[in-house]
Amino acid sequence: MVKDTKLYDTLGVSPDATENELKKAYRKLALKYHPDKNPNAGDKFKDISHAYEILSDSEKRATYDRFGEEGLSGDAMGGGMGPDDLFSQFFGDAFGFGRSRHNGPQKGKDMVHTIKVSLEELYNGTTKKLSLQKNVVCSSCDGRGGKEGTVKKCTSCDGTGIKLVVRRIGPMIQQMQQTCPECNGEGSIFKEKDRCKVCKGKKIVKEKKILEVHVEKGMVDQQKITFSGEADQQPGIRAGDVHIILEEREHPRFKRKGNDLYYDAKIDLLTALTGGEFSIKHLDDRYLKVTIIPGEIIKNGQSKCIVEEGMPTHHRPFDKGNLIINFEVEFPETSWYTPEKASLLEQALPPRKEDKIPKDAIVDDVTLSEIDNTRREGYYSSRDDMEEEQGSGVQCATQ
Repeated sequence: MVKDTKLYDTLGVSPDATENELKKAYRKLALKYHPDKNPNAGDKFKDISHAYEILSDSEKRATYDRFGEEGLSGDAMGGGMGPDDLFSQFFGDAFGFGRSRHNGPQKGKDMVHTIKVSLEELYNGTTKKLSLQKNVVCSSCDGRGGKEGTVKKCTSCDGTGIKLVVRRIGPMIQQMQQTCPECNGEGSIFKEKDRCKVCKGKKIVKEKKILEVHVEKGMVDQQKITFSGEADQQPGIRAGDVHIILEEREHPRFKRKGNDLYYDAKIDLLTALTGGEFSIKHLDDRYLKVTIIPGEIIKNGQSKCIVEEGMPTHHRPFDKGNLIINFEVEFPETSWYTPEKASLLEQALPPRKEDKIPKDAIVDDVTLSEIDNTRREGYYSSRDDMEEEQGSGVQCATQ
């Protein structure tokens, strides 16, 4: 049983509708409510397209059936393919709808910005604010640069703001582009008294724009978030997009690989041998109380996992990866040792393995010492000096 039937109701189908039934329902409703045919049904057309985009994707549909729209986020809710793109993909140009939408003005350059995010923010989701300085069309003169009716197209550059200059250099002819000197690259000419006082005739002004960047649960390093039409504006040009690239900061305790988290846990020898408990502070400030069952001996370098305590999956935050724990067993300091304690350990632990040496072998008794790295470095340094001195005295024979 599905949790929510809203999207099914939008298409007029039952929750157990087949793929073909979904297609038929979308086809019928999209043709009926397309804005080119029904100008007052823009919102209805968007709802139909949104419902079909979710339900036609088996993965998104399964998430919706289980959790409702709350289980969907980001691109699944408001991004992805636009209504017109979905319509064009479904019908092509068979009905002539939406053709004018793709033949609009030229698009300007896109802008790219990077935002650093912590692993906690990628786990829990957050909202970041990005302040931009962008060019916008002057609202005082509507991007004309001067009073209406006084602006004339520059005849020297034909309104392009650029002139092609031909230069002869010896036997060669070179063509170069340069800013039109008549209109200073603006493409239009008007008297100084008619120039816009706000933009000074430049047609654009600087404006501060605050973008709210919604970092969703489970997003990944280098993921792109796009704000359509938020780049610099220019008269007669469609504004480009602003692309936000997420850059994940290195975390002091966790490492992420896909949706799995890796954690290095240090435990004492007693806990490793006899069991016990230790805790891990998770990325959402919860504490995971981990129990090592007595008899479950943990070896140094061994790895264990806690199921579904890793990173949430983007668009499916209820599905999580695993938390992989890499164990490092800490041994007691030398000062801990006493003969009495050693005797107790010998009684408790398995017997030592016998070291078998051949009877006829030559045996030297040796002891272990601490490594003195400073003496080793001095030794190798002196050897290098000796080799250089010896090498300098040897000359190759020449023929």
